[in-house]
Amino acid sequence: MTGEDLVSVIMSIEARAKPREKCAMPSAMIPVDALPGFMRSMRDDPRLSFDMLCTHTAVDWLGENRFELVYVLYSTKHRHYVTVSTSIPRDKPEASSVSSIWRIAEWQEREVYDLMGVLYSGHPDLRRMFLEDDWVGFPLRKDYKDTFMLGLPE
Repeated sequence: MTGEDLVSVIMSIEARAKPREKCAMPSAMIPVDALPGFMRSMRDDPRLSFDMLCTHTAVDWLGENRFELVYVLYSTKHRHYVTVSTSIPRDKPEASSVSSIWRIAEWQEREVYDLMGVLYSGHPDLRRMFLEDDWVGFPLRKDYKDTFMLGLPE
């Protein structure tokens, strides 16, 4: 299946999906409310069979006041990749967990929560992963500041 074919199948699963251009692999942007059902279809649809969540991360688009959640999926059956992304507002960074679909998401979502502050509803154990429990803030946000940070050289 070509990248264009993959995007066509994705569009048939979620009518509100938008293809992403200028990406290294087939990519689509979906609305955040479609995330759990869409991701389950990505795994269960025999044309796709995305049985592996390779990567999940977040991008802070500070100037646009949003986070972009990015998921890279792989099908071991068909040997193809796809990137799925969705946007959430910075002032209410919440999305549904996909950990019931791919167990590895439990760890990946905890990392994004710890460093970016994204909350995942339905996550079985959402707590800090790298930082102390009493840490204030989320260090990968572009507007994060603390007293330990080094300044740029003058």
